[in-house]
Amino acid sequence: MSGLLDTVKFPEDLKGLSSEQLKQLCSEIRTKIIHTVSENGGHLASNLGVVELTVALHRAFNSENDTIVWDVGHQAYTHKILTGRGDRISKIRTKDGLSGFPNRLESTYDPFTCGHSSTSISSALGLAKAKELKNDDGFVVAVIGDGALTGGLAYEGLNNAGRLKRNFIVVLNDNSMSISRNVGSMARYLAKIRTKPSYFRIKGRVERVLDHIPVIGKPLHHLLTKAKSVVKQILYDNTIFEDMGFYYYGPFDGHDLNKMIEVFNNVKSIKHPVLLHVVTQKGRGYSFAEHNPGAFHGVSKFNITTGKSLSSDRDFSSIFGQTLSEFAERDDRICGVTAAMQTGTGLAGFGKKYPERFFDTGIAEEHAVTFCGGLAVGGMLPVFAVYSSFLQRGYDQMIHDVALQGTKVVFAIDRAGIVGEDGQTHQGIFDAAFFNTIPGSVVYSPSYFDELKTSLRLALYDSAGIAAVRYPRGKQLFRPFDFQPSGMPYDHYGDPDSPVMIVTYGRLFSFACLAVSKLARRGISAGVLKLNRIMPIDKEAVSSVRSAAHVFFFEEGIERGGVGERFYYLLGQTGFTGTFYLRAIRGFVPQATMMEALNALGLDDAGMVKMILTECANDGEKKA
Repeated sequence: MSGLLDTVKFPEDLKGLSSEQLKQLCSEIRTKIIHTVSENGGHLASNLGVVELTVALHRAFNSENDTIVWDVGHQAYTHKILTGRGDRISKIRTKDGLSGFPNRLESTYDPFTCGHSSTSISSALGLAKAKELKNDDGFVVAVIGDGALTGGLAYEGLNNAGRLKRNFIVVLNDNSMSISRNVGSMARYLAKIRTKPSYFRIKGRVERVLDHIPVIGKPLHHLLTKAKSVVKQILYDNTIFEDMGFYYYGPFDGHDLNKMIEVFNNVKSIKHPVLLHVVTQKGRGYSFAEHNPGAFHGVSKFNITTGKSLSSDRDFSSIFGQTLSEFAERDDRICGVTAAMQTGTGLAGFGKKYPERFFDTGIAEEHAVTFCGGLAVGGMLPVFAVYSSFLQRGYDQMIHDVALQGTKVVFAIDRAGIVGEDGQTHQGIFDAAFFNTIPGSVVYSPSYFDELKTSLRLALYDSAGIAAVRYPRGKQLFRPFDFQPSGMPYDHYGDPDSPVMIVTYGRLFSFACLAVSKLARRGISAGVLKLNRIMPIDKEAVSSVRSAAHVFFFEEGIERGGVGERFYYLLGQTGFTGTFYLRAIRGFVPQATMMEALNALGLDDAGMVKMILTECANDGEKKA
């Protein structure tokens, strides 16, 4: 039996539905999201929390003229279902399927591509000004979560948006969570508003009474409106949003569909920036996600009945967290720092064991880096655990507040390289290149769990300034039985004097070893130079391949400014006379599984073998 969801393809299909039909639709959407994420992985709790809110937005606004901008995009699945993509939602986060985040190339209903936090207000403000300049009277709505409101960019947007002389709507979706539970003053501030909304009830009653008093009522209402900041400070301490230039309304129950539709229709008439405070429940409609929304924020495949993940818990993140705790037990200077990712980066256990030395800054990577700089100057040994793609936001602070000052900060760079299904906004392909530009950087890139432990020790104690350990998402790959790491800046696998040498680092080492075996079966002798420390590159490592006829460098990172280019420069200084080939990433990488993406990029063993056979054959033809 087909449901309402089969008949609702676009936002205009919502206009004729009754209240009961809209509620039924919300229930069907939740069921669809739960089943889809259980099979594909993805963001569950955040999406379940905004179903009614999203339906209300698309019911109240006109999708042809109005613009809805989502922050991060963790909560955009319902939006995708309602905007012509419902029949493809089952393929979300798969190769050639829908992106897990808003994407301008995917749909005109996604006005701004996003995947990182706190961008919606600034981008929506730009869209609103563009409409104003083109005399377009369409509405612009920015939807931002309370977690994203811990990011500084959100306040830069609010600060500028408050000066608008036209309607501009910011919906603050408050579920008390970012990925982990929210921290900091803003979280306490919003909690205060949620638990004491009495001012807004009093305000509404006073205005209604005054409006019904003949002759003097409306002038008094006008006078009170003019004096609202004074009245608010007397009745209730809630001035931050209005002091920034917004009319504040709320908090509203974000699951009360009829009320939210009414509110959205009412605020259309306000020719001024408006902030609507909406309270929702993260994970709503799925008991496991309701009780543990942090664990069900971003999930791999899971069993719907039990809520249990279908993947192993032993991964690079967990090994990092365990190892850091072990070091911290012996060294009371070590501090763990994260930006709202204590579970994702493996630091939850560290936080419980050493709460006085654990710091969650919220979604504020720039602040986190500078905060670590301050800890270091104060005599502590800070370790900032952060996803590679999120560390991009702290680039200026890494240069100015850490490296330039010679402070000792360790960066534990999680999700380095291809992350897979999260797609282009989350691929960790730039960190090696931007560390390459920072003087004094020391960067390690382990391939396996035991190497991660060694690399972390070296980063903590074997260098004086900025140091980093970068490691991939998930589990370690297959490991040759005859390979034992030396703990040195580089290792060799196979014959180090082979005419064909593969140079690589990190996860790709496993594929390189497989490639050596496949090439041997074709009569080609090849060896592997494994860089354990990719910055600075060990000069002896470079010299060890200078006599090879062909050197192939494979890099799971951006080509321009990457490790491969630096290696080529250093190799040229050794008197190398052979041929050098570099395969690295040259653009943004769309979503697919990790293995699918590496295969498409030619960075798995099959791609390595194909390139080596082709280039060696071409070189032979040239000589002939």
